[in-house]
Amino acid sequence: MTTNPLADALAIRATASSFDAQRGKLPVPGDPHRLPGSVAVAKQISELGKLITELGDEVLFRTVNREHGSRTSPAVFSFSAAVRPAGEAASALGEVAQQLAFLERTEHLHDRPDTRDAREAAGRVIDGALGTADTALRQAADSLHAASTAVSPPSSRLRAALGRTATPVDEAAPATPAAPASATALAPRTVRGR
Repeated sequence: MTTNPLADALAIRATASSFDAQRGKLPVPGDPHRLPGSVAVAKQISELGKLITELGDEVLFRTVNREHGSRTSPAVFSFSAAVRPAGEAASALGEVAQQLAFLERTEHLHDRPDTRDAREAAGRVIDGALGTADTALRQAADSLHAASTAVSPPSSRLRAALGRTATPVDEAAPATPAAPASATALAPRTVRGR
């Protein structure tokens, strides 16, 4: 298992994108006539379970494979921090699935006043749970995106900029001897992309 910063950043970014994708699959709350499908919600719970397992695997593999006496990597911290909001999202979707099952089970009783009230309450619970899932998935994705940026190794341009010394403009820089023409022709050229 590699533990270099670039590989860690890419793994964290890929996981963040998975959470963004899960968030994009959430049903939109608030429309009582367009409840989410119970099969779609069950699939999303299953997919979130797989994501939670992947988070656990990332933490486990990085923890087991670290060198003796070395500190825990920022990637371990990032992956483990995402477990809580991922679990909250899965739990909220579990609540949605439970309320959808209740609505399906009581469909034939929708004309009874007491059942009507309970069914309306179930709709409100579904909306609240979808909002909770959305917030939790956004939190997981945002924290992972921020972590991937923090873990990423600095670009070659940034390293070059940090390596230069800053000298005030009004200070005269010592003159450097001119290089012979043959030396400048052989010197490697730096190509900068935009």
